[in-house]
Amino acid sequence: MTSAASPHLTGGLNTLVICGRVDADRAELTPRGELVHGCADILARTLSDLPPTVTRIDLDMGGVHFMDTAGLQFLDVLGDYARQRSLTVTATNWNGQPRRILELAGLDATDPLSGLGTTDPLPGLGITGPDSTAPGTVPPPAPASSAVAMERAERLHILQEEVEQLRQAIVSRPVIDQARGILMATHGCTSDEAWHILRETSQLSNTKLREVAAVVTASAESDGPAPPPELRTALQRALARRRPHPG
Repeated sequence: MTSAASPHLTGGLNTLVICGRVDADRAELTPRGELVHGCADILARTLSDLPPTVTRIDLDMGGVHFMDTAGLQFLDVLGDYARQRSLTVTATNWNGQPRRILELAGLDATDPLSGLGTTDPLPGLGITGPDSTAPGTVPPPAPASSAVAMERAERLHILQEEVEQLRQAIVSRPVIDQARGILMATHGCTSDEAWHILRETSQLSNTKLREVAAVVTASAESDGPAPPPELRTALQRALARRRPHPG
């Protein structure tokens, strides 16, 4: 049993693949790739393929290396499925950046779905157990009017900013590495020195680092344009500061 998503802009060729096996009444799923736009649909299709005899679902998330806010929708789908069928669900082994996103969202990074299938609410996701709407129960206050909802909104904003910064870093990394290689070959500096030259040029010219790298890379081509005067001056100053003094 395998489901896959289409390529996404963060990783280019990376996809979300969910493999799994069913042993008696237990399903073991192993998502691999990225939890980004479309991941919830992939999960829904995978869950729909499970036999009705399944009473427990365990997900090993160790193969997920990137997650944005769509990952919370992934958990929502999983939570709704478990609540509607009164299943036991776990999602464990979160690592790296996805684990950080869960922490920012206020979820238990060891297992954000812990307690699912009980009457206790799931903090941070707004999902409740199967008995939460039983007759006689008092519905919780509207999330928008509670302090908890305000805290969740702030956490989500921080989460979105961090994801965007990471996405920009992923996009910028190739051109920055190219520019470092050009400086190393042209000026005989080390990789660390090339990094400091780019960063100092960025600061001196008040130009974003990836734009400095793009200019350095473009100007290295045989018919490439020369850097703008202010950026060229900043680059020369940064290079001069990194050169060893005579004697």
